[in-house]
Amino acid sequence: LQALADIMTIREKFGKGYVKIAFVGDGGDNVLLSLMSAVAKLGLELHVASPKELRPREDYYKLIEEISEITGAIIEFHEDPYEAVRGAHVVYTDVWVSMGQEEIAERKKKLLGNYKVTSDLMKYTARDSIFMHCLPANRGEEVDQDVIDGPRSVVWDQAENRLYTAMSVFSLFI
Repeated sequence: LQALADIMTIREKFGKGYVKIAFVGDGGDNVLLSLMSAVAKLGLELHVASPKELRPREDYYKLIEEISEITGAIIEFHEDPYEAVRGAHVVYTDVWVSMGQEEIAERKKKLLGNYKVTSDLMKYTARDSIFMHCLPANRGEEVDQDVIDGPRSVVWDQAENRLYTAMSVFSLFI
């Protein structure tokens, strides 16, 4: 559902034209993996900034590459967040530590310390760029408060679209 709501939000803001999406954070994050699948199937462009230690499983990435070859999607990984977001229309992040990962929280936070979405990072994006986060967020950890609460943030539109996406999917079962 989240990836559908994300694509809906991106289409609302930019239409069906070219859009460069950047994800900054944990390269093995479940939200990112779903987004990668949607991007691959729709032939979009995604640049992921994450440490090498936090990347998708090789078998999953190979499947995404195969789909991307058919659709023309571009999915690239970068260690430098500034390189990943350069010219991006969408900057997306998620929490660094998900529920059930408490035992590896400190390790992940140390690895992800340079992957916070900041106002400085947003300066390298497209002039009309937006910020996305699936919520809830840890302000000051994966994203600075002035970004998530700033004028480029569409997190509340994104959350509203998740509601409509869920309602649409559930209506198929009644």
